[in-house]
Amino acid sequence: MNSLWSWWVIIGTVVSIIACVWLIVFTNRQRASKEEIVESEAHVWDEDIRELNNPLPMWWLWLFILTIIWSVGYLIYYPGLGTFSGTSEWSQEGQYDAEVAAAEARYGPIFAKYGAMEVTDLVNDPDALSIGASLFANYCSQCHGSGALGARGFPNLTDDDWLYGGSPAQIEQSIMSGRTGIMPPLGAVFASDEALNEMVSYVQAMPDGMDTSSPAHTQYMTLCIACHGADGSGMQALGAPNLTDDIWLYSSSPQQIRKTIVEGRTGAMPAHGHLIGPDRARVLAAYVYSLSQ
Repeated sequence: MNSLWSWWVIIGTVVSIIACVWLIVFTNRQRASKEEIVESEAHVWDEDIRELNNPLPMWWLWLFILTIIWSVGYLIYYPGLGTFSGTSEWSQEGQYDAEVAAAEARYGPIFAKYGAMEVTDLVNDPDALSIGASLFANYCSQCHGSGALGARGFPNLTDDDWLYGGSPAQIEQSIMSGRTGIMPPLGAVFASDEALNEMVSYVQAMPDGMDTSSPAHTQYMTLCIACHGADGSGMQALGAPNLTDDIWLYSSSPQQIRKTIVEGRTGAMPAHGHLIGPDRARVLAAYVYSLSQ
């Protein structure tokens, strides 16, 4: 915050507090005039209740005064007046760092113990899997779902179909370093809509076997073989999906397959190593690994 905006906040805050004090003092001095008293005789309810311009009750008035005193004390102790940091020098970053340090001191040794174990051993540890489930809910469920069943564009983690491999080491690498899969757009390659439609039908039918007699087979062997392989089984090193297993990341409908071919796809799994560290990543990898076992 530059000095101009800092003074803007300071002046606006101080003037508002002064205005509140003035309003309380001003309204407390108001008294009903003789004319109002006479006029109020026509506005009597329940025999003795008159409508008059009376000051606030003292207990109510003191509540307002106490809130003003409290606000002044708050602005002195905590940051609230522009760039003034307050006498406590509190900050949300400092509080966050303190809470993280406290959590690390409490839970760090637990995760360090699990981090020294192999994923295959953690799979048989109920406590480790319980912690892994909590980590999954915090960091993974937003994309893969609370049940890890995935959604369009987000893989199902409970089956045995893996874009980058389902071994403990590969899962751990995916969590720590993330993944980026790219299907390049190929719409401009096809000479006509008929040729594109043939490729869509060819890919859609691949789970039933490759139709080598199809005109699209030659194009597949030219355009797609480098990533998906000659038999269509994919390549885990690139994250290229298997096209023969009838498991589809973006749906098997002709419209979605056509969209994938024409526009391409970019799938990103963000890296979590800087967020959770290697020990927590191993516990999380064990939980994810257990889902498909």
